[in-house]
Amino acid sequence: MSAAPLYTCPMHPEVKASEGSKCPRCGMNLVPQGAKHPFLRHMLSSPLHIGIMIAAMLAVMAAAMMMMR
Repeated sequence: MSAAPLYTCPMHPEVKASEGSKCPRCGMNLVPQGAKHPFLRHMLSSPLHIGIMIAAMLAVMAAAMMMMR
């Protein structure tokens, strides 16, 4: 008899459930425990998240370039 898969939140690893649902703390989808790069997978699942990541990277790069002057 195999154990039921355990699901966790990418942002709150202490949140665990026996089925895939939503995290009660942040609302993110729970992923199978042991999934590789769960937060990155979540971020790449939405065009909005990708846009936010690109904007944040550009802002950090611009700030770094201004500091180098």
